[in-house]
Amino acid sequence: MVGTERRRPVVVLYERIVDAIHAGTYPPGSTLPSEPRLAAELGVSRPALREALLLLQEDGLLSVRRGVGRTVNDRPPRRGFEHVQPLEELLGAGAPARVRALLRTVEEPTDFTAQHLLAPVRAELRFWESLLAAEGAAAALSQEWAAPDEVLERVHPAFAAALREAAAPERTSMLAVLAGASRGVALGAHSAVSATLLGQRRGEQLGRPADTPAVLVTQVVRVGETPVLAAKHMLPTGAPALPVLQSN
Repeated sequence: MVGTERRRPVVVLYERIVDAIHAGTYPPGSTLPSEPRLAAELGVSRPALREALLLLQEDGLLSVRRGVGRTVNDRPPRRGFEHVQPLEELLGAGAPARVRALLRTVEEPTDFTAQHLLAPVRAELRFWESLLAAEGAAAALSQEWAAPDEVLERVHPAFAAALREAAAPERTSMLAVLAGASRGVALGAHSAVSATLLGQRRGEQLGRPADTPAVLVTQVVRVGETPVLAAKHMLPTGAPALPVLQSN
């Protein structure tokens, strides 16, 4: 089991709020207390709370309504679609964006990964957080989770082996590892694109103010009907254009 000390504080706070939602403290359709009151109830700082609330909003658990505040959603949002290609290749104009590892660890599922990777509560998920640089500047922050090893061994053993044997994981993304291990394996993917703010932690990582507008791309990659990778990509204002391929 992954210990709490191995998990990021914002993930722990995220789960505390999710637990309160599931316990009925904040039921679907209800409005959360104001930030000062909620921070006092949880015994945390307002910046830390704001980060967790942003994640909950991105994951579809909360909505922000002008004049009302943050409300708990009845159901997660519908998702879109995408062309399967590593983000560093999409962002690079002629040459792939550079990938720099910020974190390579193992985490227990959050609601986001439980929903999109169908991971049981006590599963251990590989988590990679990376900074992508293009045209000499930070262009994106990527967070990627792989399905539990036992799932990968069953539906995509080459991907499981590639993750274990990656020679330089600090310079590549998890999606690039998946793409490289998938010759002859059909992948399907979908994505959602939404507007948000960087927040304090991600602003510091990207060298931008916390209130910088950003585009959040959420993606899930599947082998057949089984999800093998879920990711969030945060692109701040001024990042290189992200091409989108559509077909019918």
